[in-house]
Amino acid sequence: MNRWQEVVKLTFRVTLAEGTRIGGSGGGLQIGEIVEPNLMAIRNPANGEFYIPGSSLKGKLRSVLERELGKCEGGSPCTCGAVDCLVCTVFGAHLKPKPDCAPTRIVVRDAPMSADAKASFIEAQRTGKSITEEKTENIINRKSGAAEHPRTGERVLADTTFDGEILLHIYEGDDARKMTDFVRHGLGIIQEASSIGASGSRGYGKVRFEKVKEETLKVSELKV
Repeated sequence: MNRWQEVVKLTFRVTLAEGTRIGGSGGGLQIGEIVEPNLMAIRNPANGEFYIPGSSLKGKLRSVLERELGKCEGGSPCTCGAVDCLVCTVFGAHLKPKPDCAPTRIVVRDAPMSADAKASFIEAQRTGKSITEEKTENIINRKSGAAEHPRTGERVLADTTFDGEILLHIYEGDDARKMTDFVRHGLGIIQEASSIGASGSRGYGKVRFEKVKEETLKVSELKV
């Protein structure tokens, strides 16, 4: 196996351009609330603050890149595992136990609220201001034109900001620039042509990736 040589660290600010729902378990529902449990925004159970799960961002990144490259196999992630497949090399070959391109290169951290967003969140809680918006949606009966089955979901407010971090593990023989540009391209697709979270086709989840920085770390020099 080739040696692990470097880590490319991408750090960035995620700004919600529209109300966004990253679904949670609904464990924090209080008596009398009308938001459906499975439509609540996800929170850190320790302090109630919102965050963007790394799994959500990683899944969206992989999805948009696979769709661009035509690598969606019957709606499932790419399983080819080939050494020349950037999707499988960076994200891993889905359900393939011994892919030629192993190991997976990417780590996507959970994105917590930025310091400014946390301060606004705490102040809103202190003063009783709303920290989310509730949006009710319906299904329209095509025959009668009547709205049916209303469901109310919780969205994190636009302009809320989060601090994101992605790590790329670079092994001997890897093209670090090509892999890094591939991931940054995926972020660009999400920003300009897609969304994060649920109901993107209904206007949810538009984001901006700002203050993107790259840092290369030598594995041999890492210590605490």
